[in-house]
Amino acid sequence: MLVDPNNPFFRKLWVRILCVVLPLAWAGVEFANGAVAWGMVFAAAGAYLFAVLILRGPDR
Repeated sequence: MLVDPNNPFFRKLWVRILCVVLPLAWAGVEFANGAVAWGMVFAAAGAYLFAVLILRGPDR
């Protein structure tokens, strides 16, 4: 796994949410500027982080 959700850095929910929202927001900026390839890269990164940090989350 590229990102370890059990790392102490990701313990707080707001940090996990911010790590998901920032790449997705940047993907929107890239799409708005016509850079579709970069938009897809950042959208994929945001989707991966969402799956790992939000859906799977840290072990309890």
